[in-house]
Amino acid sequence: MGTAQPSGEDDPRVEVGRSALESASSGGPAGTAHSHSRRHKIVQQRGSGNHLPTANGRSVPTLTDETSEPSSAELQALRRSCVRFLHSHGDRSVAAYLAEIPADAETDFYGMGGVVQELEDEVAQILGKAAVAFFPSGVMAQQIALRIHADRRGRRTVFFHPLCHMEQKELRAYEMLHALVGRPVGEPHRLITVGDLRGERWTGEPIAEVPAALLLELPQRDIGGQLPPWEELVDQVDWARGHGAAVHMDGARVWGCESFYGRALAEICERFDTVYVSFYKQLGGLAGAALAGPEDVVAEAKEWRRRHGGMLYGLWPNAASGLASLRTRLPRMAVYQEQALALAEAVRDLAAVEVLPDPPHTPMMHLLLRRDPGAVRTAALELAREERLWTFTRPASTEVPRVCRVELEVGDATLQWTPAEFRRILQRLLTD
Repeated sequence: MGTAQPSGEDDPRVEVGRSALESASSGGPAGTAHSHSRRHKIVQQRGSGNHLPTANGRSVPTLTDETSEPSSAELQALRRSCVRFLHSHGDRSVAAYLAEIPADAETDFYGMGGVVQELEDEVAQILGKAAVAFFPSGVMAQQIALRIHADRRGRRTVFFHPLCHMEQKELRAYEMLHALVGRPVGEPHRLITVGDLRGERWTGEPIAEVPAALLLELPQRDIGGQLPPWEELVDQVDWARGHGAAVHMDGARVWGCESFYGRALAEICERFDTVYVSFYKQLGGLAGAALAGPEDVVAEAKEWRRRHGGMLYGLWPNAASGLASLRTRLPRMAVYQEQALALAEAVRDLAAVEVLPDPPHTPMMHLLLRRDPGAVRTAALELAREERLWTFTRPASTEVPRVCRVELEVGDATLQWTPAEFRRILQRLLTD
């Protein structure tokens, strides 16, 4: 299978967006003050189908009243009219995804052979694990891994962070499907410590329950992609080992952890019994995941994959996309990390912005903005219409009134931004 070519570097949309930003910085129309009459949510008129032409062939949705909330279809149309994107790898077309898949990719048969086997072998080598199985989703892969660990130890409890994906976003499937018992440890807005594993945080009493597994997410996405110091990570793994528990990594974004630890992925993963990785998160492939671990665990996981309905007739499109994205973007992780550090530095002194973590541990960060989320959303929609820039249209509320949280994952699209441009955009989101 040939190596996919990098995407986006010759995209004419980048030049159109850059021209708009240059016009803004020189005092042209994009950089002028905004009057109240221009403060509209600018989206496609419901049911009209009317659009304005753009220089790059994309149509611009027409206006609707500022008091109406745009529908999902209107937001999609507005997004597709944009020419520059701040987050990850931007808005990619079906053709762009398919173009990354080499023509010589070989098909599989129910997950056996072909590019699926090629991807599994390559991931096993990168992560330093004996075996790997490709899965349609990480939800499936992680539940299965923890089920196996629990069955083999005769225990049902899994320790994890309170904001663990399995606890927050999977409708408690680990409990409903596999009779596992989740026990959150630590506090939601900080990393787990070995002290959290040793003692109950509310009472201070030692934790007597012995888990089947300890699940650690590297990095912890919902608190900005934070990572524990290496020594702390080792202590947590040793604690689990000392209690006969398996250690499983939610490594959806582990691809970007090498710079922080100064260690290769294989060394980072060595301490874990099993590791889940994603091919669409950070890498930008189609949906797909892999579970890495010992040969016997992975063999059993493949049987559970079949029980879950994940043994599809042909997994090759997703596996081929995953392999192409892995080969294209894993080598760029250090560059993404450098860009994350540069962007954080550019906005660190803004009074209404807090970078979390500061500096970023991986090629992602959260930004706490001291402004009501609705106002940030309105400003982001104005930017999308007026400058064809897609930024943060879904700011999340926080426990602090009038402070919202947005997430930035650095990817190919983010590399097109200078720190000065990023600063200007944030200032607009905070003041428009």
